[in-house]
Amino acid sequence: MQRASAPVVQVIEPVVTGLGYELVGAEFGQAENGTTLRVYIDKPEGIVMEDCAAVSRQLNAVLDVEDTIKSAYLLEVSSPGVDRPLFTEAHFAEQIGEEVRVRMADGVNGRRNFKGELIAVKDGIATVEVDGIDYDLPVVDVEQAHVKGRLP
Repeated sequence: MQRASAPVVQVIEPVVTGLGYELVGAEFGQAENGTTLRVYIDKPEGIVMEDCAAVSRQLNAVLDVEDTIKSAYLLEVSSPGVDRPLFTEAHFAEQIGEEVRVRMADGVNGRRNFKGELIAVKDGIATVEVDGIDYDLPVVDVEQAHVKGRLP
């Protein structure tokens, strides 16, 4: 799965925020059940199944009308969960000190995959320490990133 394209996010965001939720982000691509548009929503008191169902109903209607995605796909609406996805510089900044998994669209110093502590975020660069080495990762080039999930 990769970040959803800007045109898709531009259709999704006003629907989600209009219903009173935060759009954490969206991913599009091959998942377990086929081509999937996965939309992550949140609100301060947390997300329950009814929230996901309400957003899903509205998004289905709008996405059908807008016809932004030309091929068949499944729509999934979810809370960010334990393995919270990171889409923006602000998302990364909120997770400094946490262990993260990051996959880059293009390699950085010969690697695409990084798993380590997020130690800094500044000017569009997330710095992740992996095995004692700091890697500066441009947030705009991140293909996928998640906080390494842990239960309280």
